[in-house]
Amino acid sequence: MLTKKELAVQKDLETKLYEIRRHLHQHPELSFQEHETSRFIASCLKEWGIAYQAIGETGIFVDIIGENGDGAHIGIRADIDALPIHEQTGLDFSSKNPGVMHACGHDGHTSILLGTAYQLYHLKSQLSGRVRCIFQPGEEADGAAEQLINLGVLENPSVDAMLALHLWPHLPHGTVGVKYGAITASCDDFEIIVEGKGGHSARPHQAIDAITISSQILQALPTLVTKASNPVEPVVVHVGKISGGTASNVVADKVVMEGTTRAVNRETRKRLAAQVTEMCQNIAQAFGGKVIVNYKESHPPVINSDWVTKALEEGAKELLGPEKVFQLKEPSMGADDFGAFTEKVPSTYFRLGVAQEGKPAFDLHHPQFEFHESIIPVGVELFTHVIMSRLHKGVE
Repeated sequence: MLTKKELAVQKDLETKLYEIRRHLHQHPELSFQEHETSRFIASCLKEWGIAYQAIGETGIFVDIIGENGDGAHIGIRADIDALPIHEQTGLDFSSKNPGVMHACGHDGHTSILLGTAYQLYHLKSQLSGRVRCIFQPGEEADGAAEQLINLGVLENPSVDAMLALHLWPHLPHGTVGVKYGAITASCDDFEIIVEGKGGHSARPHQAIDAITISSQILQALPTLVTKASNPVEPVVVHVGKISGGTASNVVADKVVMEGTTRAVNRETRKRLAAQVTEMCQNIAQAFGGKVIVNYKESHPPVINSDWVTKALEEGAKELLGPEKVFQLKEPSMGADDFGAFTEKVPSTYFRLGVAQEGKPAFDLHHPQFEFHESIIPVGVELFTHVIMSRLHKGVE
């Protein structure tokens, strides 16, 4: 096992990683538009003499091949895209791209993974097996992780286990939050198109009111949570947008509702799709109307594997001390497309705390979200330690 001194990020690398983070933060790019980001990541790897491969339009991965015999093939994922948010942090390295911001910490994730690749590359004489560092585009959009999987990012050779972290403003700076089982929910979207028959409000019996049908659907959908789901299992069915009607004295012939469902159980997720569709169709038929439900699957839940999570938890306690490692009590109903990886290989996704004492902690996706860059070497050392001490010799 490496000592803390051997694991420590040296001052020159630390300074370089801070420069990398600030560059990334100043030049954010939206999902699947990360062309400059990808080129910048490649330039850092070239500078260090680390070989890399492009995957998809803007993805990159690096294989660090150990020189200490056979071992597991471990993957680490970092997301590289930003959000359509106008930054309001006041940082002297704020976004130079108006209306685009790294408001979810992906600049930190990318910097941490670059630092981890550097450390592992220089420790490869002591590494068994290999580590694949995956710089993934499009996490904030649909299907990015799945696209890379379809392009073979988990193959040649097969990846045995996956790791990913997310900076977390709800835990103290430098602490780790782990969760066995589901840690984030699925996120699927639906569009409900209610079709009635237009007419004059003075003669409602000659029309079929799409607004009335929609109001019945809107009242009924929550029962999928309160009456059709296990009460101890978190489920969300939410309508966030409604449009329909043309005038106060006209019976609306069409209403469109848009919403989302969330679940932490894969079977529940599948059931919700069928239940939403069936409920809408039955209500519309009862009022003489029609309905079209367009249901779009997006991110699956992130469900952590016990043995990979245990390896991460034990490694974090060794490196940081048990007082800095917390077991999260409940999953987040937010989503992350890392769930696509957890469906394919044993994985764990954990939280790295960034809340600073005495300072307001703005949530992810907030225009004032920020973190202190001293968390970057903590993430690098944690990934490096867990892989070198817990995962590189073999799987479960």
